[in-house]
Amino acid sequence: MSFDFDNVHVATHQFYDSNFHENAIKVLPGEYYATKERKLIVTVLGSCVSVCLRDPISGIGGMNHFLLPQDERESSGILTASARYGVYAMEILINHLMKLGARKEYLQAKIFGGANVLPGMPNSTVGDKNSDFVRMYLSKEHIEVYSSDLQGAQPRKVFFFTDTGKVMIKKLKSAHIAPLVNRESVYQTDISEHTKTGDIDLF
Repeated sequence: MSFDFDNVHVATHQFYDSNFHENAIKVLPGEYYATKERKLIVTVLGSCVSVCLRDPISGIGGMNHFLLPQDERESSGILTASARYGVYAMEILINHLMKLGARKEYLQAKIFGGANVLPGMPNSTVGDKNSDFVRMYLSKEHIEVYSSDLQGAQPRKVFFFTDTGKVMIKKLKSAHIAPLVNRESVYQTDISEHTKTGDIDLF
């Protein structure tokens, strides 16, 4: 399986989290982060989903943040253009974890997001579609899901502590929705355009 897609990047934004009094990595839409060091990884999710993966033996862990692009050509199935993007978002995180020394058979998953917050979608199915994809992918790859908080109507802020695997969730109020929806809408448009122009190659 090979991909050529330039919309997934390693997260580089660091900030000081005053709640936990430590430096943290912020993962934005289309980014991921993997590490063998003790880190706090933070992201904010609307319709997007994040998968926190960790090998409890080695302590290596990471998180991604992605949204399946819209693909008017698709009906359903793992080999649609949008699903191939989801596969890539998962594979790039898993591969990076393995390069750091994690074992795929040991990986444990915690999955979050998929809220129905994007406007203009029939029955607000974008979050549902992303949630269904994540569950299907992890089942297919035999990666056990240890906890999840998916779908619903509220955005989430996710705090992932890689040394212990602990995840804390904060549900966000309506005041946070507008900027989040704008960011995810721009991201959705960007990745959809890349998909239509054939920037994903699957072999």
